[in-house]
Amino acid sequence: MKRLKPFIIFLIINYGALGIGSWLMNNGPQTEWYTSLNQAPWTPPGWVFGVAWTTIMLCFSIYMAFLYLKNPSMKVKVLFSIQFVLNVIWNYIFFNKHLIALGLAVIISLTIVVALFMFIYKNELKVKTLLILPYFLWLCIATSLNAYILLNN
Repeated sequence: MKRLKPFIIFLIINYGALGIGSWLMNNGPQTEWYTSLNQAPWTPPGWVFGVAWTTIMLCFSIYMAFLYLKNPSMKVKVLFSIQFVLNVIWNYIFFNKHLIALGLAVIISLTIVVALFMFIYKNELKVKTLLILPYFLWLCIATSLNAYILLNN
């Protein structure tokens, strides 16, 4: 039960972030603006994004529950909050406002924050650090997609 409560809380917060982000992008991937962009040849099909984010947030929620139980510090809370905000606002900046360069800056910042989680807390969480790896790898792919759109449109 001790591990279940933080896991459920992080699950609600993380899936809440996905919900808010989806709402803020206002059907972004289906808009004429996005579909008319020159996109990277390695852009995954649309359904992959839902599967990826569902898996990522499940793993990240487990990771955060373990981390928070070991280290409920203000630093962990601040990093998590920054991650939350960056994750949510990227959708609005990129899909709603079409600010591709600013979107790239945001997603690079988000990738750095997730990397900080990996490297700062790897000694505390050991093998459990692998739970955040899908998030980091997906952000690397997403960053490359954003950069490609910036450079080729």
